[in-house]
Amino acid sequence: MKIYIAYPLTGRNFREVESYILDRVGTLNFFGYEVFHPLIFKSHLRKEKSLKAGGYKHPLSCDHAIIERDFWMINHADIIYMNLLDAERVSIGCMMELAWAYQLRKHVVLIMEEGNVHDHAFVREAADVLFDNEVDALNYLRKLINREI
Repeated sequence: MKIYIAYPLTGRNFREVESYILDRVGTLNFFGYEVFHPLIFKSHLRKEKSLKAGGYKHPLSCDHAIIERDFWMINHADIIYMNLLDAERVSIGCMMELAWAYQLRKHVVLIMEEGNVHDHAFVREAADVLFDNEVDALNYLRKLINREI
């Protein structure tokens, strides 16, 4: 089963995001998932202290490449794992990914606390399963792939 990790990037340090993503990739691989994530082909951004919402000139991270690749990964994933916990500002990228996932009828596992900047009827309703913590979400994904009762 294929899963895509959606996570707000703008304004965050590349190394911080990389650490989070790689940790989740390890966990989800261990469960048995094939993992897609937004840092694929972006190691050239390692020196970025604050990731931008766009405007990169590198052919693998220019605006067009980012939107096309992320859409392609969402389209090929079975599940979208979106962590919006503690977001300080709205992630337009994550909201696009959520809209694509909803339109494509992907299974969306969303993590978001009450009062989050993304807390909106459209966001809540586009998610298939909504958790307020990552432990429960990961436990759900482990049980889902193992088809546990």
